[in-house]
Amino acid sequence: MTYEREQGGGEGALAGIKIIDCTRVLGGPYCTQILADHGAEVIKIEPPQGDEVRDWGPPFKDGLSAYFSGVNRNKRSISLDLTSERGRVVLLQLLAGADILIENYKAGTLESWNIGYETVLSAQFPGLVYCRITGFGADGPLGGLPGYDAAVQAWAGLISINGSEESGAMRLGIPIVDLGTGLYAAFGILAALQERSRSGRGQMVEATLFDCGFALQHPHAANFFMSGDPPRLTGNAHPNISPYDLFSTRGRPLFLAVGNDRQFQRACAILGKPDLAEDERFRHNADRLRHRVALTGEIQALVVDLNGETIATELVEAGVPAGAALGMADVAAHAHTRHRDMVVEKDGYTGTGIPLKMSRTPGTVRSGPPLFGADGRDVLAEAGFSDDEIETLVADGVLVDERRKP
Repeated sequence: MTYEREQGGGEGALAGIKIIDCTRVLGGPYCTQILADHGAEVIKIEPPQGDEVRDWGPPFKDGLSAYFSGVNRNKRSISLDLTSERGRVVLLQLLAGADILIENYKAGTLESWNIGYETVLSAQFPGLVYCRITGFGADGPLGGLPGYDAAVQAWAGLISINGSEESGAMRLGIPIVDLGTGLYAAFGILAALQERSRSGRGQMVEATLFDCGFALQHPHAANFFMSGDPPRLTGNAHPNISPYDLFSTRGRPLFLAVGNDRQFQRACAILGKPDLAEDERFRHNADRLRHRVALTGEIQALVVDLNGETIATELVEAGVPAGAALGMADVAAHAHTRHRDMVVEKDGYTGTGIPLKMSRTPGTVRSGPPLFGADGRDVLAEAGFSDDEIETLVADGVLVDERRKP
C-alpha cells in the first residue's frame, strides 16, 4: 500500500466523532492526534497564551515549532479565555455538539470553574466521554501535584532501570511517560465510545502520568513482584534474555535480540561459530544468563570485523531478531520506512506516518498543524454563533486572535 493510495482512502474509522481538545504540551495532544489521524474532528482550544510548546525550539518553520508540529496535525485551533465566565459559556455550547472532551489542566480546574464533570457536564451532556489527564490524579499523597514527563519518569521508577552501571540511572531518551499516557488515553476514549454504543451513556476516563509510567515497567515490575529483587542497571542488555545486547562492528553497531535456543543456534552458525551453541554454558537461555559476560565476549569477538548493517540483514533474514543501529536520517530515508508510508508530506508539512494500517478506512493526514487561533471564527460560526456575537467575543478578549504574552 503506497501513501498516495492510502490518502485516497476516504473517511477514517472515526469520521463523525467530534473532540473538544483542551490539552497542551504532549500527552493529550499526542492522544488527540492519533484520533484525528483516523478521521475524528479535533478542535484544539488553546489558552490566550497558546500551547507553550509552540515556543519549544528551535527548530521553527513557518511560525511553528517542530515540537508542536509533531503532535498537532489534523486539528483546528481556537483560543478561548476559559478563565472568564463567557469563555466557559462558549465551551459549553461547543460541547453540545461534541462526543469527547479531553483536558489536562491541573486536577480540580473544571470544578473551580463550576463546570466539573460530576456536577455539571455529566448531567448536561449525558453522552459525553470526558477524558482527564493529570500528573498524579486528584487524590492520594501526590494528588493534585503537577507532573512533567521526566519528573514522573523519576517518580515512577523508570529512570532507575535505564542506563548502565557505568553511566548510572538515566532519563529515557524519549518522553515515554507522556507518549504512553497519550496511547492509554486514546484506548480509554475508544473503549468508552464502544460502551456508549450499548448504553447510550458517556463516562469519565482518567489517565495519569504516574499510573501509566508505572504500568510501562515491563518486565522489571513483573520480575520484582515474583522475585522480590529490585532491577539492576544493565545498559543495553536484557534482564531476562541473553544474548540481547548491542555489539560493536566495523560499521554500525549490531543489536542482537535472541529470544530462544533455535535463534541462538542460527545466530552462531551465521556468525561462523556453530559449536558455540553446543557449549554447555550457552545451550539454554538460563545458562546464557548465568554466563552472560563470557557469552558477550565471544559474540563481540565474532562481529567486531563485520559490517553491522550487512550482518544484521543476514541475521534477520534467517529469522534471528537483529538490527543495525541506524540514526534518524538513516531511518527516514530507509526504503522500508518509505514503503510503509512512515514519512508523510502535506502542503509543506513533513512528519512521521500513521502506524496503524486499516484496510477499508485508513488514517490520513488531511492538514498540517494549525497556526494559533486560526480557526476560531469558523468553529464558532459552525456552533451557531452569529457574526456579531463572534466579533463581540473578539472585542471582549474571550475569543483570542493573537497570542498574549505569558
